[in-house]
Amino acid sequence: MSRKIGMWLYNNSGGDAIQKEIIKKLRDRDIKTINDINLRHATAKNGHILHNELKVDELDLFFSYNAGEQTQYQMFLYQALNRVMPMINNFDAFSLTEDKFQTAFLLRQHGIDTPSFKLCHRDDTHELNEIMKKWQRMVYKPTDGWGGVGLTKIENQASLDMLMPFLNQMDLRFFYVEKFIKYDNTDFRVDIVDGEFVGCYGRKASKSDWRTNVTSGGSVFLREPDDEVIELAKKASKVCGTDIAGVDIIYDLEKEKYVVLEVNGIPAFATPEQEKLGLGFNKKKIDLIVDMIDRKTKK
Repeated sequence: MSRKIGMWLYNNSGGDAIQKEIIKKLRDRDIKTINDINLRHATAKNGHILHNELKVDELDLFFSYNAGEQTQYQMFLYQALNRVMPMINNFDAFSLTEDKFQTAFLLRQHGIDTPSFKLCHRDDTHELNEIMKKWQRMVYKPTDGWGGVGLTKIENQASLDMLMPFLNQMDLRFFYVEKFIKYDNTDFRVDIVDGEFVGCYGRKASKSDWRTNVTSGGSVFLREPDDEVIELAKKASKVCGTDIAGVDIIYDLEKEKYVVLEVNGIPAFATPEQEKLGLGFNKKKIDLIVDMIDRKTKK
């Protein structure tokens, strides 16, 4: 086979079957896939990045799709590889969508509605107190968190006063907060691949939590987006430069408009359980990814 790509895709929640299907479809196009390239086990030596003696930098493309097992070391090598070969997603888009502030800032610069946000220096507690008075309720977010981990809803000044000592113990350089949006405790997760709409589903927060993330107790349900939601997701993905994106959107009940909460650079495929519920977008997503790899590796 004339073309070779590397791939690192998650294996849990049906990922192993997805991986096999992608490899099969690429083989049908005369593209060989070397899978399970976990850069955690790679080394950089004499101008090459080696994984089990394979010179990863000499492949035609590297497809990295594993949110749960990332390390700083992997991302450092990811960045180096991006300088010399095609990547999906490219490092700039990947690192941007890993940072909630950078994403929200860029989206706002391009006229896309997001929750009002504030980035404060860790010593600027006065500004945090002032914004609390203005917003009344807000959400503290780690800029690099995922799956709802670390999100903290701040209901009042007393809640903020209790949170501050904890944040100070973590020795954070800055705090990122968003105004809490009044919504119906559901969201849209819209998948976009190569600029095309793939599919959508909804997530609903549990009765004991306000977060819709499945890892925080939220549940998935079938949901059809209207054209406005689809176009908003496409625009957000384009602004962020993502080849693959999962765009989280909610409806602001007070301002009566859709807002983008987050752009995820590694949105999961539908799990086998979710497919049984009727989420049938995996085939289209796989086909679009294979088409994109084919196009990006043609010489």
